[in-house]
Amino acid sequence: MPDVRMPNDCPLMTSSMPASTTCPALLISAPASGQGKTSVTAALARSARRRGQRVRVFKTGPDYLDPMILSRASGHPVHQLDLFMGGVDHCRALLAEAAQEADLILVEGVMGLFDGQPSSADLAAAFGLPVMVVLDASAMAQTFAALATGLARFRADLKVVGVVANRVGSDHHAALLAEGLPADLPLVAALKRAPELSLPERHLGLVQALELPDLDAQLDAWADAWDAGCARGQRSDAVWQPLDFSSAPADPVRALGPALAGRRIAVAQDACFSFIYPANLSMLRTLGAELRLFSPLAGEDLPDCDALWLPGGYPELHAPALRAHPRFFASLRAHLDAGRPLLAECGGMLVLLDRLTDADGQAHPMAGLMPGQAALQPKLAALGLQSIDWPEGEVRGHSFHYSTMLTPLTPVAVARNPNAGRTAEPLYIDGSLRASYVHHYFPSQPAAVAAFFGGAR
Repeated sequence: MPDVRMPNDCPLMTSSMPASTTCPALLISAPASGQGKTSVTAALARSARRRGQRVRVFKTGPDYLDPMILSRASGHPVHQLDLFMGGVDHCRALLAEAAQEADLILVEGVMGLFDGQPSSADLAAAFGLPVMVVLDASAMAQTFAALATGLARFRADLKVVGVVANRVGSDHHAALLAEGLPADLPLVAALKRAPELSLPERHLGLVQALELPDLDAQLDAWADAWDAGCARGQRSDAVWQPLDFSSAPADPVRALGPALAGRRIAVAQDACFSFIYPANLSMLRTLGAELRLFSPLAGEDLPDCDALWLPGGYPELHAPALRAHPRFFASLRAHLDAGRPLLAECGGMLVLLDRLTDADGQAHPMAGLMPGQAALQPKLAALGLQSIDWPEGEVRGHSFHYSTMLTPLTPVAVARNPNAGRTAEPLYIDGSLRASYVHHYFPSQPAAVAAFFGGAR
């Protein structure tokens, strides 16, 4: 590979590679959450993009908020790579597709490198992805090398090619961190501590990208910090070696053909209804559906449609605005009265209840289309991967919420947690309404999802 250097002597690949399934790829992980994986991944993506690189970023595991940031950094939608929700073949197909149009593939891990089943390490091992580890070095010196080396040697089927020291205090601190590292585990970058570059958070994680007006300026500042941090690091060509993804299988979604041809599916999408996997939208379009996106918060009416998807988000923050929409709730009632399919996930389900009480204890009347009430609580109510049996087949996804709900409806199914966790969400069906706390990953069972959205009018 040609020796093309980023400013401050930080290596990156050229943008002259022909379209193929061969592309440099890197999984960015850490020993735990909160080490700076998202900011480092976003910084690297924005830095490469500013130099004309075509960057594709993926997120390991179920997540909506980090991908919003990474999408802005890379200028391209960020898809999930999850061995449970999507499976090995689906993930490999996504990587192969990205390799055909990218100069660099970045994959942000989830939690710690070895946490969860499947873990980020499992994903890296499945596809031979080299791993770069991010460590918060703010309270350590030589122990940094011991921790990094332990992560690198813990599993023989992993290739940890470098380490990033985050929240470094000084150049001298960076030198102390690097001196104990083995030769095959270079310090790729040392990033100075900069509290002003932190992003605001709320109860479900980072504040959404669309709510951060200065996000692009902050991403550029992160990229500047990355470029400067590389000057305090060591060169490592092994980090950027290309991988071959040519063995990807056929796309199971395309094998279904135009199963939703002619179907108009409305999708609520705004700051209230924002927890949407890009792969879900892509799958519906691939199956021939015409997607009609609309914003209830902006006062937009429900489009003329054959089916409707209300994804999760933050109804507790926008309940008054929803209630103020003169026709929104009435149009939902008319949709259900006409027997048209409506999928309501998590926050989308809460909008259909009789009442929703926010974190301040204020109760808000909602649509009254699903009997029951919900209330936000200060502690996490549910978290975990989920597998749930729809009448059409098993669909996979995840659950993550701070609210609790009471409803007289009897669930038709209860989800299973692959990690034996306590979270096991019920599925409710009432006429053409299908509702659950589960955030479904449509490509986990394309035929079942197509059968629902293509159901009776």
